[in-house]
Amino acid sequence: NMKTRQFNLWSVAAALLFATLAGTVNAGEVSAAVAANLTLPAQQIATLFEKETGNTVKFSFGSTGKFYSQIKEGAPFDVLLAADEKTPKLMEQEGLGVANTRFVYALGKLVLWSAKSGFVDDKGAVLSKGSYNKLSYADPKLAPYGLAAEETLQKLNLWDKVQSKLVTGESITQAYQFAATGNAELAFIALSQITKDGKVTEGSWWIVPADYYAPIKQAAILLTAAKDKTAAQAFLTFLKSEKATAIIRSYGYGLP
Repeated sequence: NMKTRQFNLWSVAAALLFATLAGTVNAGEVSAAVAANLTLPAQQIATLFEKETGNTVKFSFGSTGKFYSQIKEGAPFDVLLAADEKTPKLMEQEGLGVANTRFVYALGKLVLWSAKSGFVDDKGAVLSKGSYNKLSYADPKLAPYGLAAEETLQKLNLWDKVQSKLVTGESITQAYQFAATGNAELAFIALSQITKDGKVTEGSWWIVPADYYAPIKQAAILLTAAKDKTAAQAFLTFLKSEKATAIIRSYGYGLP
């Protein structure tokens, strides 16, 4: 019957239209403040999250310390993925973060890196024996990886000796760029920045022994000011999923 068929087509079209509208209403946007060391994995995780949930993620990448100041001043972020555990804890105490939403999602690893192959030896002896003019690192006051670099240099009794060679980046991304462009022969960066599919493919590097610096426990937290708490919480839950942790591991992080 022609009429029934037409009616069926109409109801299908109406159902599709309704589903599209409902989908748009349900799809949230998560505004995420993310520590610079996590730039590549976070983008990969977001792609999967968007596919699975229809929610989108808008990222800002930078240093944990800078995000802390911005969020304190009312910057409109929903979640913070920090490079330490201290900042999210502090935010929870100050009421900027939601209690009981904080968790460690990755364990960071510090690496001494040079864009030149063969420049860094596997013991890091280049720091004391090699000839180099510039060593870049991230600002220890803003970036947990910068603090780990400072702790490492203290442990090696080189902190005072290298003062004239230090170039300070605002974040770990800047520290990497100084070395990638050859403006600094050496850089203390995150292993994740030079790791792809579990392998380091460029330059030369020394993975700093874990006992040279305090553990880099990277924690995430839901922010009190989050506009779309449901989408933001969904993103944090996804960060703990097997799919997300597999990506995190492939960039050289340890898992809690």
